[in-house]
Amino acid sequence: MKKTLARLPVTLGVIVAVVAPLAGTAVAVAVQPTTERSGSLVQVGPIAEHGFPAWYRDSDNNRLELCVDPGDQLCPGPADEMPNPDEPVSFPDNFPGESFYQLAGADFTLTGGSRVTLGMNVEAAFAREDPIPGDQVVFGRVRIRFDAPQGQRFRITHPYGIDDIVAGDKGVNMTEDIGVAPGAFGGVMSSRIGPFLKWDPAVAPAAPVGYTGDPGVNHKVIGSPYKTNFVRVEQLNPATGAVIGEVGFTDVFSVQGRYATNAGVDIDQATYTTNPDGSGVVEVFASSEPGQVIQVATNDALGFHTTSLRGSGGRYYGRFPATAVPKDSKIEVVNASDRPVTRKTRALADVVTITGLAYDADAQTLSVSAVSSDHSSNPALSVTGFGPITGSPFVNVAAPPAAITVTSAAGGSATAPLTGTGQVFLPTAPVAGATVDSPAIVGQTVRLDGTGSAGEIAGYTWKQTGGTPVTLTNPTGSVATFVPTEVDKYKFTLTVNGPGGTSVPVQVTVNVIAAALPKAKPGADQIVVRGRAVALDGSNSNSAESYSWRQVSGPAVKLSDPASSKPTFTYPVQALPAVPGPNAAYVFNNDPVVLELTVTNPAGTDTARVVVRPQAETLSGLAVRYRTGNNEWRISGTSSLLAGQRVTVVLGGTLTGRTIGAPVSVDATGAFDLRVTGPNPGTVRTVSFVTTTGAQQLAFNVNVTN
Repeated sequence: MKKTLARLPVTLGVIVAVVAPLAGTAVAVAVQPTTERSGSLVQVGPIAEHGFPAWYRDSDNNRLELCVDPGDQLCPGPADEMPNPDEPVSFPDNFPGESFYQLAGADFTLTGGSRVTLGMNVEAAFAREDPIPGDQVVFGRVRIRFDAPQGQRFRITHPYGIDDIVAGDKGVNMTEDIGVAPGAFGGVMSSRIGPFLKWDPAVAPAAPVGYTGDPGVNHKVIGSPYKTNFVRVEQLNPATGAVIGEVGFTDVFSVQGRYATNAGVDIDQATYTTNPDGSGVVEVFASSEPGQVIQVATNDALGFHTTSLRGSGGRYYGRFPATAVPKDSKIEVVNASDRPVTRKTRALADVVTITGLAYDADAQTLSVSAVSSDHSSNPALSVTGFGPITGSPFVNVAAPPAAITVTSAAGGSATAPLTGTGQVFLPTAPVAGATVDSPAIVGQTVRLDGTGSAGEIAGYTWKQTGGTPVTLTNPTGSVATFVPTEVDKYKFTLTVNGPGGTSVPVQVTVNVIAAALPKAKPGADQIVVRGRAVALDGSNSNSAESYSWRQVSGPAVKLSDPASSKPTFTYPVQALPAVPGPNAAYVFNNDPVVLELTVTNPAGTDTARVVVRPQAETLSGLAVRYRTGNNEWRISGTSSLLAGQRVTVVLGGTLTGRTIGAPVSVDATGAFDLRVTGPNPGTVRTVSFVTTTGAQQLAFNVNVTN
């Protein structure tokens, strides 16, 4: 039975580049390999009848076409994605919602028993899932999945690079999709996929003729741009990134891909020119692979028979006589070298030539003249954004576009850059704009802000025009200041100047009132987990001009900026007794941190305190067993606080005795477990517990057994 690699839906929209670091989500980073990349996808083929590229080419000159036929066992289209898989494939009524140019992956088991699935695909799909013309997208996907405890870190080396991933609550689950914009078929070439993977010809058996491999047989491959034709999974130290050890490896893959035999053809342009009597010429520009037989098909309405185009380097050109060009005429271009023959149809359009284009900046007029190659029906011509060409200029055009496009009712168009005439533009005088702090307080610094002025500005001038005289600081700058000494209304003007002249002065008034005593508001009391950051906030204090924080009591902390309204600090963890003990001087301190805020202004000062308490923690389900026969301790319990804290167990009814083993960490469920040999308790029959987050349990009884 053939193996089918997992096909999972793509989330369309923006380009996805590794999952975001949300809580509980795997965090992945693509690491740049030290080896220089030596290949990629390099070319998009012509568009086929199904609206996707006929093929993609890689830097090794391999061209792969889209696998859509469910009957091809070596490159099947997904039958479950088709309305009727027993009928022939046809677009859009019986076409798969997703299909592949390359479907490659590895599936193997890690040393811990988890199954790794790795997908490296070039996938075709639709923006709205169902086959709809115009919704076609092609993207490169790298997907890595396996079960792992949350927080474990891994480095995965694979044929298309290296990924550093920290497991989330669903293990390692990373998907990278590049190039998911409908119709932008070149976007996939920015993905990590490429060159294509194919069976290593040096390893038997050989790949089936016409295919990169047999997807039902795992096989060694070539094609990695980094020469890493394998998958290696290494576990890393979560903090340092150092390698702990290799936990999985494989160098065999399942690959699916079919080499393109057809070249296809694109019609780049199809135009016509007619004489007054209706006869004329049809010109066709096309593109395909070099050396193809590209032809126009017999067209009775136009009056010509099947004729070949002339080719050079993948470009093809033909010029054909037409007895007449009826309205809405179409031509068919075929690649006769393809099997089956590729056919493309395109509507003929006339050729528009812009014969005159002028913009008068003084009169604000736009003059456009143009002609059509259709000299028999003389189709109407229009200027995009302005209207039909009538022979008269377009008026009131204050700001024309950089280029003018003329369209024809017969389908043609032409665009030309625009150059204007008229007087040059000179700078205008800037406009002064000022704001002030009002009301202000006696003794406090007042800002006069002119940064809202507009235009090109070379200088600022502030002048006092009313109120008790003051001394301005920086009177020629965009922002000036002063300190009022009396209650009054102070008036100032701002004038700005620049290359365009001097502005009209603008006046501002500052209403200065008597100072009021400040009021310190250090924020509400807080409860936090020890070891985590604490943010203080005194910004709601009234009339404060300066701030000063100090610690009153509790475990010593270091404030980030004691003179800030919003300093931060880290609540220190509870120190644990030193191993192996005893620790006669050990002190348990779970007191709250008390801080005092002092605010000051010219009228005086005020103080207030805020208390930051540690989050309460209890230990439950405690079990302590000592086995005399092998001098072994077995200790377990559960904390009410899920914070990854450490727990130390001490022999005796206080925390000053010998420690039992080293500290152990609480897991994601709050549980902890300690199994260790020694110390011998002698006649002591109690132990005590302490955690870095502030819990303690003294004199817990020991169950002594043989």
